[in-house]
Amino acid sequence: MSASTESAVSWIAVDWGTTHMRAWAMGAEDRVLERAESADGMGRLEATQFEAALLAVADDWLAPGRTTDVLVCGMAGARTGWVESGYETLPCRPQSKRNTVTAPVSDPRLRARILYGLKQVAPADVMRGEETQIAGLLTRNPSFEGIVCLPGTHTKWVSVEAGSVAKFTTVMTGELYSLLVRQSILRQSVDEAAWNEAAFAEACDRAFTAPSRLTADLFSIRAEQLLSALDPATANARVSGYLLGAELAATRDLWSGRDVAIVGAARLAGLYGRALGCHGVAPDTHDAEDLTLSGLIAAHRATEQGEPS
Repeated sequence: MSASTESAVSWIAVDWGTTHMRAWAMGAEDRVLERAESADGMGRLEATQFEAALLAVADDWLAPGRTTDVLVCGMAGARTGWVESGYETLPCRPQSKRNTVTAPVSDPRLRARILYGLKQVAPADVMRGEETQIAGLLTRNPSFEGIVCLPGTHTKWVSVEAGSVAKFTTVMTGELYSLLVRQSILRQSVDEAAWNEAAFAEACDRAFTAPSRLTADLFSIRAEQLLSALDPATANARVSGYLLGAELAATRDLWSGRDVAIVGAARLAGLYGRALGCHGVAPDTHDAEDLTLSGLIAAHRATEQGEPS
C-alpha cells in the first residue's frame, strides 16, 4: 500500500471465524480501500497469537504514530479466542447496543474491539458473527420479517420479528458432514469433489420424510458401495441430502410458511435454496461476506456516534 493510501485508512473491519479471517481497510465514508484474508482462523491460534495474525495481513494499513481502530466480529470473541466478549440476551436487535470488549495489543498503532455475540437461554444456544450478518441484512432491508438461514459448519436458523432476533436454532450439519466423509467409514465411499444432483434431491426428500432412519440410511451408502459399486458422486450427494433433509425436518416449525433469507457462500446457499424449494419455499439469497461488511460498518457507525459499548 502506498503512503498516501496508508494515511487514508480510517479504520479496519475484521470477520474472524473458526477457520479463516477476513479484513478490510476502510477509508472515508466507509469505502473499502483493500481486502485481505488469512487461514489463521480462531481454531489454530492461541490467545497471544491473534495480534500477530492480524498484523500479518494489516500491517501495511497502519501509519506510524497513529492509532487505528479495528472492529472485529466472530470467533475472536470466543472463550478460546483472542479475548472473550459477552453475549446480548434474546430477544434483542442484532448488535442492539454495539457492545464490545477491548482486545489486548502491544502495538500502539492498534486499538482493537470485539463485538458481542447473542445468546438464547432456553433452549441454550449461542452465536458469534452471524448476528453481524443479520444486522447487515436489516441494514439493507429494515422491514424484513421471517427466517434467516445462515448455512455453514454450524448452521443457524434465526427468527427475526420487528427488527429483533426472537429465537434461533443451531444445527451441526456442516460439521457432521465433514466428520462423516473424512473420518468415518464413509470416507472410503465418498468423493467430496463429485456430485449427483438427482441423488441429492432424492436423499433430501427421504430424510425429510423419515428423519428417524438417518443413521441407517447413512450406513446403506457404504453397503451399496460394497455390494453394487455405488459411485462416489452419488455417495457424496446422498450424505449431503440425508443430513440436510433431516435438518429441514428438525427446523420445519421455524421456516414453514414464512419468508426465508439465506445468507451464505454461493455453493452452500444454493444447496439450501434447492432443498427448501422442494417444499414450496422460494428464499432470497444473500452473500455472507457482503452482509458481514455491511453489519460491521453499521456497528462502527453506531459506536462512533456514542451508543453504549
